[in-house]
Amino acid sequence: MGFKKIKTYGELVMFSHTLFSLPFALISMIWAAQGLPSARTIFWILVALIGARNGANALNRWIDCDIDKKNPRTKNRHMPRGIVSRWEVFGLVLFCFGIFIYAAYRLNSLCFRLTPVALFLFIIYSYTKRFTWACHLVLGIACAGAPVGAWFAVTGKFSIIPFILGTVVMLWVAGFDIIYGTQDIEFDRKNHLFSIPAIFGLEKALWISRAFHFMMIFLLIGLYFIMDMGWLYLLGVFISAVLLGIEHYMVSPSNQKKMNLASYHINQIVSVLIFVFTSVDFFS
Repeated sequence: MGFKKIKTYGELVMFSHTLFSLPFALISMIWAAQGLPSARTIFWILVALIGARNGANALNRWIDCDIDKKNPRTKNRHMPRGIVSRWEVFGLVLFCFGIFIYAAYRLNSLCFRLTPVALFLFIIYSYTKRFTWACHLVLGIACAGAPVGAWFAVTGKFSIIPFILGTVVMLWVAGFDIIYGTQDIEFDRKNHLFSIPAIFGLEKALWISRAFHFMMIFLLIGLYFIMDMGWLYLLGVFISAVLLGIEHYMVSPSNQKKMNLASYHINQIVSVLIFVFTSVDFFS
């Protein structure tokens, strides 16, 4: 496989967006291990996360191909333009999910036994917009598996902490996905697709998004007390809250560049920033 084809696949699944859930998974891993786990565990956690995330995104592109062809905003994606074939993308999905399952197997029996749950969430998400406005929350739940899975990978057992951190991720992802979805309100309504913006309207959708992000920050503050973190952690949470406020201030559904900046680029900074401040605080 040539570099050009690999680059095409990376663009197809938006590989750079792996940064969304990865930092939270690493935070969970550090908290679970009370430091750094073995190099072997770190390696297989990263392999599992990359395989799961990119397989799920490729599957979403495969399932939504016909919808993407109709939408003026998405008609220039790789599959609608025929740059990659349906069988090619399906093969990529199987390859990525195979990597994910094998990595889970190498981690421990709990991770391996829970792979069907993760795969179910990855599959069902892409269909939810066809029957429920809660599709944003389902996406958030699927992404929440990153910190939950990382904790299980280190400890091999259940705990309340990863589920709180997973809820943070769920609320965060659902919140910015609602913002992103405001670009397609009229298209979704015309094509009988469900989303919070399409069902509740622009203003109510944005208030719901704000509420999700407020609850996210509230839970992060709660984790400050539960995990006995320091002032650097709180500073990271505060700066993230400011960035989320800027994101909501910037929202402009009619301006795609501004929307991509608000719903994607700022949130990539948020997750990395929280990870950096949490890590420095923890190890200082």
